[in-house]
Order: sequence, then structure tokens, then C-alpha cells
Amino acid sequence: MTSRRRITVALVGLVALVVVGWFARDLFSGSEPSGACAVSAQSKVPGAASGLRVCPLSGLPKEAATTWESIRAGGPHKYPKNDNVDFFNREGVLPAKARGYYREFTVPTPGENTRGARRLVTGQTGEVYYTADHYKSFVVVDTSR
Repeated sequence: MTSRRRITVALVGLVALVVVGWFARDLFSGSEPSGACAVSAQSKVPGAASGLRVCPLSGLPKEAATTWESIRAGGPHKYPKNDNVDFFNREGVLPAKARGYYREFTVPTPGENTRGARRLVTGQTGEVYYTADHYKSFVVVDTSR
């Protein structure tokens, strides 16, 4: 094998490795809740009656806990123009409520230059929901665990 061919093969291999790494990064970023989640309508966790899986806060990415602490403290929030604003539930994944019932907050994604897709959404009666995929799916968050 000539040195020119070896360099070409090495470059193709490097590009393939970068492409595979790019697509696999979400698998290992901790954006999905852990396996400790369960569907439990009998749970005393606010929002559990929605039929969505209930996940402990400790089973979510660590940035979700940081965002939750910021919410509890009343701020400051990382994205003040986008956090603590109405969430309209246009996708209809959460239980239907009157406009103004839900508020949304950014859960930062490490390595993202933008707000990313992760959010905590709170309801007026204490519900907390988490989405890792920009509102396509949600889990109920048990903030006590």
C-alpha cells in the first residue's frame, strides 16, 4: 500500500469516526431519564394522574436539578427572556389546561451553543414535567427524590 493510499484510508476512517461520534453523542449525554421511571397514576406526585411516567429528579440529568433549584429560588434563570414564560402545550402532550397554567424553563444541554431541547415545565398546582426532546414527550418529575 502506498503512503498516499494509507493517508486516504486514514482520513476516511477519521471522518467516519467523527460522523459516528456526532450521531452517538445524544446516547451518552444523559438527556434521557434513567430506568427508574414508572407509570404510576396512584402516586402522590403532582401530575402523576396524567398517565405519564414518573421519574425522580435524581434520575434526570444533573442540569435539571440545577434548573429546579433556580425555579424554587425564584431565579435567576439562565435565559431570562425565555425562562419562566407561558408554555402553551400546543403539542397536547400534557393535560389540557387554561392558557397561563404552565410555565417553562430551560434545562441546559452540555456542549450546546443554543438553549437545546431540554425543558422543565411547571403547572400551577405543583406539577413538574421534563422533556428531553423539545415537547415531543414528557415525564412527570418527582422533585422529592
